[in-house]
Amino acid sequence: MSKPFTFLSNAFDVSSARELGERARAAQDLGITTFALPDHLLAQPAPVPYLATVAALTERIRIAAFVHNNDLRHPAVLAQELATLDLLSEGRLDVAIGAGWNESEYVAIGLPFDPIRVRQARLAESVAVVKGCFGTGAFSFAGEHYTITDYDAQPKPVQQPHPPFFIGGGGRTTLELAGREAQTVGLAPRILRGGRPDPRSFTWAATEEKIGWVREAAGDRFDELTFNVYPSFWPATVTNDLQGEAEKVVAELRQRGGVELTVTEVIESPHVHIGSHDRLVEKFTELRERLGISSFLVADLDQLGPVVERLAGT
Repeated sequence: MSKPFTFLSNAFDVSSARELGERARAAQDLGITTFALPDHLLAQPAPVPYLATVAALTERIRIAAFVHNNDLRHPAVLAQELATLDLLSEGRLDVAIGAGWNESEYVAIGLPFDPIRVRQARLAESVAVVKGCFGTGAFSFAGEHYTITDYDAQPKPVQQPHPPFFIGGGGRTTLELAGREAQTVGLAPRILRGGRPDPRSFTWAATEEKIGWVREAAGDRFDELTFNVYPSFWPATVTNDLQGEAEKVVAELRQRGGVELTVTEVIESPHVHIGSHDRLVEKFTELRERLGISSFLVADLDQLGPVVERLAGT
């Protein structure tokens, strides 16, 4: 049986708590499931106070990062912040976390940008630590990157044994971790050196391969998982000229990465959301029916609001 559609959205360009609350309530009324904010050291708000504000000014919408960069906080510190968010929101938090990928941010603050295998290993340990902090009583953990000794973290989250976990990535190791530990798996393009997304990992075929990795790692729990995708490299665009817009994407990919995707590959890509409202409804439905992807990030509600209204909860 297909899972109901769920949608995530956000608002970067807010100048006050009042404005953020208005935007979040409008998203809630439209049918958005979760209000989310990326975790970057860029021209944007910090996620934890932002999400706390959303929780205080709404009643139903869930809150999450998209996603926390594991390397920016010790997992025990993150666990306390997340448990507090779950407490203040009365159980509306999703724990979303990834290995970190934007090298320029690391360089800017003098944080070592370790090889991907190290960041992935650190992420796996962090997930264990965060879940340990959420559990009842004191716990200990001895890993290569983190050590916890008889620590009874406080507060505890409202959702037990823990809030739902969202783990996203484009590489096999991270997606296998998601298959074992998460409730929602975020499917992302692989990131190449220099922070460039890999165009070949945008394709339908690459996405099928990634889901296969998750299936193998998840085992019996695979059918319980929710899969999420988001528009990457090219913003979601509502247009009646699907072919023409796809040709623009092909040209841009060729110029930036030297990779030649076909127009068909671009149109089919789970990470390229272009076309009319009818076409996007059709595409999201096809992604759910054929790949099991039922969760979508739709940042621009001015453009994609009609799509959300037609599909949310169905």
